[in-house]
Amino acid sequence: MEPPTHHTGDAISVVYIEDDVRTARLMAKYFESHGLSITLVADGAAGIEAVMQGEPDVVLLDLMMPGADGIEVCRQLRARTSVPIIMVSARTEEADRVMGLEGGADDYLVKPFSSRELLARIRAQVRRARGRVGPPIQRVRVGGLVLDPRAMSATLHGESLALTTYEFMLLRALAEHAGRVMTREQLVDIVRGSADETFDRAIDVHISRLRQKLNDDPRQPRMLKTVRRIGYMFAAEQE
Repeated sequence: MEPPTHHTGDAISVVYIEDDVRTARLMAKYFESHGLSITLVADGAAGIEAVMQGEPDVVLLDLMMPGADGIEVCRQLRARTSVPIIMVSARTEEADRVMGLEGGADDYLVKPFSSRELLARIRAQVRRARGRVGPPIQRVRVGGLVLDPRAMSATLHGESLALTTYEFMLLRALAEHAGRVMTREQLVDIVRGSADETFDRAIDVHISRLRQKLNDDPRQPRMLKTVRRIGYMFAAEQE
């Protein structure tokens, strides 16, 4: 197996980690017909190796696999790279989706799904990772937080933050509206896109992960404030 090469321009490279060979080949054929470069990998260990060697634009990761499951593979990848990860699974329970997001996935899609929808989500994740969501804007500064949308980088008091694409976009949306309450629905529309499927706890999971990375005490948060029954607010003035 040859690892994918990192593409420039508009080409998209994908590592697809899926033990169902027939399904994987059918999806790969569809994606390749739309100009994507696909590397198929049948198990988690080989998938991690392919991602680290090839630096793809996005990872498709099946939840149910022999050996290390998708959650464990996702955690290992997230500890080493910020590449967008889309987890796919036949499991429909909210708890499974939450586990996927908590494991570091940027998106979670339930089988069966249309090839067209998955392709759209891949392209959306890549646009965000490449900083092409909306017109270019200047850096966002709130207190000690600095966000650079062009470089997709974030620092807090001069220290770099290791954020996933989704976490960066969520933090950016909140910081750009610092001092204003943002509902979960508004955040979903801004970060994920109003046409995408979501569920109640998705934003909550990402906020929890952001608080950990910002070292913001969830019991008495100084930056990411919870507004009960409504949503969240990034504090314009922090203690």
